[in-house]
Amino acid sequence: MIDKKQIITQTAFKLFAQKGIHAVGINEIIKESKVAKKTLYHHFSSKELLVISTLEYRDDIFLTWMKQAMAKQTSPTLALSALFKALDRWFNDKSVTLGAFYGCFFINVAAEFKQQNSDINQACQQHKKQVRSLINNYVNKLQIDNDNIDFITDTVCLLKEGCITTALVQHDKSAARQAEAALNKLLLTI
Repeated sequence: MIDKKQIITQTAFKLFAQKGIHAVGINEIIKESKVAKKTLYHHFSSKELLVISTLEYRDDIFLTWMKQAMAKQTSPTLALSALFKALDRWFNDKSVTLGAFYGCFFINVAAEFKQQNSDINQACQQHKKQVRSLINNYVNKLQIDNDNIDFITDTVCLLKEGCITTALVQHDKSAARQAEAALNKLLLTI
């Protein structure tokens, strides 16, 4: 059975992802999660702590999804391509694990909480570091010069972030396929 804290976190995540953090009030979360105000405040003494809980929740889901999509492949090149194939499924609302596509939750939250030293912004930065680390693990397995590892890792990360933003802002559901094609061209040149 799912506990109340988990219900509140999942409900808040869904609302925050759809509408944004500042657009969602505590009363809406209470109503949607069907918990008492006292229950919410028992688990989260502030909205900031609830936002951090939703970031942790999404971080776990996203990283697990990403690892599974890439781990099934027989080579690092195929694993990197698999990331973009998985993103394509998400953009086109075919990812049960990630749910409906509202853009990157971490980018969206960081846009609302720009102070670099805030706990919320730090949680967003930490997620991006973990994503980069996972990508870097596969890039390190490519047969390339050590001098190119950071360049390729950064390029893959930028392609990933760029296609997510393009899919959201420009409503271009083919953005991941375009990014995968660019990645494949890049890998041919190294």
